[in-house]
Amino acid sequence: MPMEISLFRCRTDNFGLLVHDPDSGLTASIDSPDGETICAELDRLNWKLSHIFNTHHHYDHVPGNEMLKQRTGCLIVGSKKDACRIPGIDVQLQDGESFPFGSGTLTLLETPGHTLGSVCYFLQPDKILFTGDTLFSLGCGRMFEGTKEVMWQSMQKIMALPDETQIYCGHEYTLSNAEFALEIEPGNRALQKRAEEVRQLCREGRHTLPVSLALEKATNPFLRPHSAEIQKYFGLEDAGEADIFGAMRELKNSF
Repeated sequence: MPMEISLFRCRTDNFGLLVHDPDSGLTASIDSPDGETICAELDRLNWKLSHIFNTHHHYDHVPGNEMLKQRTGCLIVGSKKDACRIPGIDVQLQDGESFPFGSGTLTLLETPGHTLGSVCYFLQPDKILFTGDTLFSLGCGRMFEGTKEVMWQSMQKIMALPDETQIYCGHEYTLSNAEFALEIEPGNRALQKRAEEVRQLCREGRHTLPVSLALEKATNPFLRPHSAEIQKYFGLEDAGEADIFGAMRELKNSF
């Protein structure tokens, strides 16, 4: 049976994400933005937490680790490179290593840039990618610890996954990201359609996730430095893709 996903709001704009394997009964939380909110969702669904998969060490992604571990005995999985900054970590994975989870596996992909230890998890065979704060729908994370070259390499790594991959990220930023994307690539018809869809979802109080990688590649400017319209906007027609990506991220910081 396919994995069941529960997506819910935590804190102000964080997503809580629970992944449940109905065959084994295992349940994982992707990060732990708020332990009490996660516990309430577990109780609502009658699921028992067995794992936490951390994407990076930031304060709004790990604060529930130790409380949830104490309350449920869950196993905490994270990047070996960031182990010293992940509270309660039990299992340290390196790039490309997989961890069995019920009837599936989660493969850790090192995607530095937002932080040096940022990672994504690719769930197979379901083809679901949990991106944390590396990639958002129609956007990407700030480069707190990485360079534009490093972050662009992480974007390329994500883009190499199957187009049908379904993406879940760590924050609900899609509406504001759509406004920025339309500013720099207003002629993109796929983006125009996605932006209207996002507006409608937000009006209805619904989540803007999941979203396919194919749609992100067609609409997310941070995956589109090859776009002639974006290049012209920045006056970087002859620049490399990492430079165009960096110009976008710098402008987004103050948008």
